Amino acid sequence: MKTNAHLQVDVADELFWETRVDDGEIAVSADDGTIMLRGTVGSLGAKRAAAKAAQRVAGVRAVQNELEVRLLTEHRRDDAELRGSVLKALSWNVLVPEGVDATVKDGVVTLTGKVDFRHQREEADSTVRNLKGVTEIHDEIKVKSPAMAADVSERIEKAFKRSAQIDAGEVEIEAIDGTVTLSGSVDTWAEHDAALDAAWAAPGVQNVKDNLEIGDY
Repeated sequence: MKTNAHLQVDVADELFWETRVDDGEIAVSADDGTIMLRGTVGSLGAKRAAAKAAQRVAGVRAVQNELEVRLLTEHRRDDAELRGSVLKALSWNVLVPEGVDATVKDGVVTLTGKVDFRHQREEADSTVRNLKGVTEIHDEIKVKSPAMAADVSERIEKAFKRSAQIDAGEVEIEAIDGTVTLSGSVDTWAEHDAALDAAWAAPGVQNVKDNLEIGDY
């Protein structure tokens, strides 16, 4: 397993490599596989890109993203103006249902409404993420699904086995009342994300609880 100092250097190097992030304003610390990011970035998209960059580094088991979004003066917008831009952007995206709404307060966008699938909720989030003036997103969109199939755990397990990214034997699945809980360990963040995606794709799943741990390197 990498030392804290080694992991800190690797994450700092990855942030320097990430063109969407100004690494000069970011402080990195490491503690037993957990990375802490502090400092400022110019957009919400940059904040999330920094966390993803840290997750790409071998040995990172968790990321605590405490970066603060500080907008440049020319990027700041009145809440009413920003809400209009958010609603227009959502309306132009064919993958976002019409029922999705948004409110804005001090640059923080709250998304509400109901969608049929998780990817529609994610599409709404990604549509808004890089709009000028957005400092944070509170995603309160609900996924409305039919009743969860009785064999949903078996279906998810089969999806894991089909995946080249997931070691199905290391992930435990529990499905109760529309909620799927994943526990166990995975080797990489890519495997972690693939497992969550597979669970969300099962019919009737309304929520996925992520209890997965990233294994040691």
